[in-house]
Amino acid sequence: MSETVNTPTPVALITGGSEGLGLALTSALLGRGWQVVTDGRDAARLTAAVASLSGQITALQGDVRDPGHRDDLTDAVRRLGRLDLLVHNASSLGRTPLPHLEDTTGTELHDVLDINLVVPLEITQSLLSLLTASNGVLVSITSDAAIEHYEGWGAYGASKAALDHLTLTIGEETGVRAYAVDPGDMRTRMQQDAFPGEDISDRPLPTSVVPRLLNLLDARPPSGRYRATDFDHEPAGSRK
Repeated sequence: MSETVNTPTPVALITGGSEGLGLALTSALLGRGWQVVTDGRDAARLTAAVASLSGQITALQGDVRDPGHRDDLTDAVRRLGRLDLLVHNASSLGRTPLPHLEDTTGTELHDVLDINLVVPLEITQSLLSLLTASNGVLVSITSDAAIEHYEGWGAYGASKAALDHLTLTIGEETGVRAYAVDPGDMRTRMQQDAFPGEDISDRPLPTSVVPRLLNLLDARPPSGRYRATDFDHEPAGSRK
């Protein structure tokens, strides 16, 4: 009689999981049997999001810029004993309507860099030993604004360009599979905030991006910067 092998339940930490891409990815991973730790700044929105989900989820209300909240997130992961996926999804556009760089104050730039760059580094540092032990994956959600130059997107784009560099350098230094992933335009609250008063119904929903992210996780290509559309096709032999 063959022995039954107990495979540990994989664990993910996804910041900003109360809406948009974070919520869609959380839902998909729960559907795959993962345990997910996530968070959101708005208590009512997070509560509603969790009510729509089923599975092993730990949802904590708070702002990732708050060191105490970051401690709560990392403690929740440590209690689960492993970390297979760390997704830096929470981010900020800064002031909207998006100002030109000549009108952006140092304080405003600092605030965008804090949530989009410094916070991801500090969370990664706190959990790197668990991520390494599980042969886990680091994913930072980036933007084409990191490599293109759009009017009004200077502060946000600079923060995402720096996040790309930070993410891939961590991969180089530690051997962890590290990906900066551009999901493309999506129909989200952040996208609407960037284009106030405009009709963004032509943008795809975040749920359309999730299968590509799952394909990325299944394929585990070399660390690098990718577009989600690079993973339109499911890798051969991947788990359904």
